[in-house]
This record gives sequence, structure tokens and C-alpha cells, in this order.
Amino acid sequence: MRPLDQQICFTLYATSMAVTRAYKPLLDELGLTYPQYLVLSVLGEAGGLTIGGVAARLDLESSTVTPLVKRLEASGLLTRTRSLEDERRVEVKLTAAGEALLERSDCLGDRLMERSKMSGPQLETLNKQIQALRDQINQA
Repeated sequence: MRPLDQQICFTLYATSMAVTRAYKPLLDELGLTYPQYLVLSVLGEAGGLTIGGVAARLDLESSTVTPLVKRLEASGLLTRTRSLEDERRVEVKLTAAGEALLERSDCLGDRLMERSKMSGPQLETLNKQIQALRDQINQA
């Protein structure tokens, strides 16, 4: 068996943990967990989605996203409304406070660039390579 450091699965896992640790102090200041930040980010890029849409974008189950959304709603960062056409669909949108908090979280990318000692273009290239790897694995 190959040592852990020669296994891409471990390298990706350990890197993900390192990024989350780097983000944690800033997220703590914002009063967010990393999963909550991801939900806000998805809604910020899409303008609003259903719970199922958020779950699909994050590659999670709706049952995992729903508690996150409820906590963010209780914090006044987003709204949930039942669809008039289909009451099973719950539509989610950022509030003005959610948009403002998401804007304040922009510094997370700066933190990663600073910590990684990589340039923006280098991180972008790496991100595209990892996305291509993910897409190939998902297609298999």
C-alpha cells in the first residue's frame, strides 16, 4: 500500500481541512460555520434557489441543507417561502443582511491566497484541475 502522502484522496482531504482551518477565524467573526457560508455563497451566485437546488449545487442531500437554511433564516440572513405552485418546494433567498454578510466574507479568498503563497492565477489553475478531476470521477 502506498504511503498516505502519495494518495491523492488523502492530499485532497488534508488540504480541505487546512482550508477550513484557515477560514475558521474569519467565519467565527462573521458568526458562520463553513457549511452556512457555502449556503450563502450558493444563494449569492444564483440569486435564490429551492432547498433542492441548494442541495444539488453543494452535492448534498436536502435533509442536510434544511437545518442549515433554518438556522440562517433564524439569524435573519435568508428567507424561506413555500412555492405557490408546489407546496413541497421551498424557495430560499438572501435578505439584505445575508447579502451584506456574504460581501463581508469576500476576504476569505484573500486569506487563502496569503496562506498558500500562491498567486490568484495559480490558485485558479489548481481549482480548474481539481474540478476536472471531480468531474471525471463523477462521470465514471
